[in-house]
Amino acid sequence: MINQIEQLWLKSFHSVYEYNSFKKAAEQLDLPTSNVSRHVALLEEKLNTRLLERTTRRMTPTEAGEQLYSTTRGLLVALNDALEDVSQNAQTIMGQLRILIPDIPLLAEAVVSFCIEHPAISLCCETSLSPREDLLDGFDLILSYHRGSLCDSGWVAKEITRWKSVVVVSPKLLNLHKRPYELADLNQVPCISSLTALDGAPWVFKNADGKLIKQHVNSTFKVNSGHIAKTGAVAGIGLAILPADFCSSELKAGSLEVIKLEVEPEDLVLYAFYAGRKHLAKKISIFVDHLQNRLVKNA
Repeated sequence: MINQIEQLWLKSFHSVYEYNSFKKAAEQLDLPTSNVSRHVALLEEKLNTRLLERTTRRMTPTEAGEQLYSTTRGLLVALNDALEDVSQNAQTIMGQLRILIPDIPLLAEAVVSFCIEHPAISLCCETSLSPREDLLDGFDLILSYHRGSLCDSGWVAKEITRWKSVVVVSPKLLNLHKRPYELADLNQVPCISSLTALDGAPWVFKNADGKLIKQHVNSTFKVNSGHIAKTGAVAGIGLAILPADFCSSELKAGSLEVIKLEVEPEDLVLYAFYAGRKHLAKKISIFVDHLQNRLVKNA
């Protein structure tokens, strides 16, 4: 029976019962009077009983109408309260937040400050610089670095921040190898590349028109850590492509210098990935906004 009754029919009946008027009930429900009248008629038809006695002067509930109102009023109130609670909780910054992020100090500070500001959040945080596709289920949000175009996936990708990148080299290495001036020259000098981070992709550059260019490099030193890559570059193991801000002190001190080529390295971008854009939980959208604001302030 319940699957044959529309909730709006019951709501219309309750309003007519309480206001003793189809017109006043329609005004309260913000519906045409004809709709309210039809709802009550459909309800009576499905229940195969008269709920309201209508005359030109007055309208009174029948015994069946009295019974229906008294037995369903509490149910409708409870249902409305339950729906209100779910809606309110969905817009409240609380509950468990499961995230997968790179293990770097800047992101650690942002996560900690978010939890301090929102103590009702229960954080479950795992770290990975290059998360595998088969391990992503169960997370509310994933942060990952990318350089160049993104691969297609079922996740929504939101850019958090980006860092201008440079190709750097130690003066020690330039004493042993010829300085490169073109992309093709990178095959003649040792370079430091990623192992699985950034999908183990080749170095990515962009020309003046913004077109991306991938360049495979000569590398026997492959790492998943920007810190190790920078340390290796300073030691003269190879050229590295790094965010400019990340190696600013080494550039200033002269332990590293920038290599200028005919094209520029593509920016390193931090993305937030989450399952869907529609009805996004408040805790996720607020965390993403917090992350963006925090990283902009530290830029």
